[in-house]
Amino acid sequence: MSTPAPAAEDKPFKAKDFPKDLLAAQRKLVELYAALHAHQARLPWSREANDGWPDEPERWHRRGRPATTGWEAADAETYDRLWEDLRKAAEAVQGDEHWRLCKQHGVEGADLVAARQALKQAEGAVPAPKKDEPALDQDDVERAA
Repeated sequence: MSTPAPAAEDKPFKAKDFPKDLLAAQRKLVELYAALHAHQARLPWSREANDGWPDEPERWHRRGRPATTGWEAADAETYDRLWEDLRKAAEAVQGDEHWRLCKQHGVEGADLVAARQALKQAEGAVPAPKKDEPALDQDDVERAA
């Protein structure tokens, strides 16, 4: 005779057993960060038109910048939308019910930090690369989280 499986409330709580909605929210956050990063990489260095400035060799931290006409209106709109979407995604991850449950079960301090860090690398939290696209590297994941 077999013993029935324990009910969900009888299972011990594990902070690193992330719910599917939290994994999906983290994946969306990483995807948005990657999209914003890729968008920024192709934009001029200044949002507004700027005459730039020459290098100042005696001040190593003051490198020169070329003149720029700034961003196109559509690029600025895309940037602003991506940033807003990224903020909302970060709020969804940080405010997820799972973190309240962690605290409720005594997971706090360094253990809570470790659980939050583990989410960044959990299976399903980082999107698989699409064909002919480079995979996100760990720096992208860390900055997104």
